[in-house]
Amino acid sequence: MVKLSWLKCMYIGSLLPIFVSFLSYGQQVEVKYYENDDITNQIPYFDNRFHIDAQLDEITLLFYRKRGTPPITLVRPDGSKLKINNLPADKVKWFDDSTFDMINIIKPMPGPWQAVGDILPSSKIMLVSDVTLKVEPLDEIILSGETLKVIGQIYNRELVVDDPLFNEVVNLDIDFFSTNNTAFDNFGAEFVEIGSFRDDGRVLDEYARDGIFTAEFVLDFSPGEWLPIYRVILPMATRELRQKPIILRANPITITVDATIEPLEFHKVTLNINDEFVDPDSLIFQGKITFPDRQTEPFAIMEGRGKSRTKKIGYTEPGVHRITLNAFGETINGREFRLVVPDFSFNVERKGGLLVPTLDEEGNLTVDETDAQGMTEEIRMQLEQEAAEKLALEQAEQLAAEEAEQFQTILYIALGNLAIIISALLFFVIRRKKIKS
Repeated sequence: MVKLSWLKCMYIGSLLPIFVSFLSYGQQVEVKYYENDDITNQIPYFDNRFHIDAQLDEITLLFYRKRGTPPITLVRPDGSKLKINNLPADKVKWFDDSTFDMINIIKPMPGPWQAVGDILPSSKIMLVSDVTLKVEPLDEIILSGETLKVIGQIYNRELVVDDPLFNEVVNLDIDFFSTNNTAFDNFGAEFVEIGSFRDDGRVLDEYARDGIFTAEFVLDFSPGEWLPIYRVILPMATRELRQKPIILRANPITITVDATIEPLEFHKVTLNINDEFVDPDSLIFQGKITFPDRQTEPFAIMEGRGKSRTKKIGYTEPGVHRITLNAFGETINGREFRLVVPDFSFNVERKGGLLVPTLDEEGNLTVDETDAQGMTEEIRMQLEQEAAEKLALEQAEQLAAEEAEQFQTILYIALGNLAIIISALLFFVIRRKKIKS
């Protein structure tokens, strides 16, 4: 079996015929070009030629073509043609897409071949055998809630594949699998689909189609020991890269609140920092609080040192308050990070120890069950009355809708009958006129 590099690219962008000599026994693939001549430049699409040596046992070729055009045709040295709908299934596999053809041939016929079709002027013939993906190793300290930027490149052994058209062919996906280590909280957890690498200049990718693939890891799942698996997915093959297991550390920020029930005082929000893996002095915060009436107020904490920060929030009304928070800082290794702190909610009681009924996400009145026993009869009656009024309103709306539907049905029937009567009258009048005449 001849050992080939995964991608050895031969430009046909110059639209010159190409002669490729494949050397066996692990030697480098030798690429030779025919000499330039006027005839070749005049009929470029008939001269996309390449040569296959007799020592080659298997070859996979990749041709780029204009979007939406039909698959190419390969002309063998004896003049016979290989087409996607006419090929020996035991020797040829053909995958066609809107922009490329990938063709695998077992025991290809030695000699000069030709590719015929709407091949792109900047296209290459690629020899596909094996592929490697190199990805930056993840840091030793990564935190739950973080968003990481990870860089990867596709290699043909020691050579980077930087062909922009290759983005149409390859997909790079990332999954995290639990190592099922009983010492960690993610024991028995399902695998997590992290996402895909991209080279389109969007989100965290800096430059489009530069051969540098960028992935955004949002680590919003359970802390524990995870195995990162990267997949290079080609139409005819899939390759995997497994890095060593990493430990996702728990989010280092927790929130506590000392709530007040006095209208002229403040709620005291405390951000507690676990300094085992982060530098507490480097941290700054950006967040917002959502009040019971769903009004929001942003806030930032830019200064402070040590293992806690405090923020005072003015009392507005009783009910459920929600805090969302982003943190920015450095790990103890000096790596900068940004992470999302899990949302935190707290209840503010009415003065006297009773919770005020609040609205849930669907707009329904709710009261914390743990405090329901302490409610006065007056509040109970008020809640029951409001619930009854809401139910009556819903029933009235439903009844009105049903009546409207019935009226519409009756109207359609009446109009249909009227149309039948009018048609009968017209028929009768026309017939009488004919009889008189």
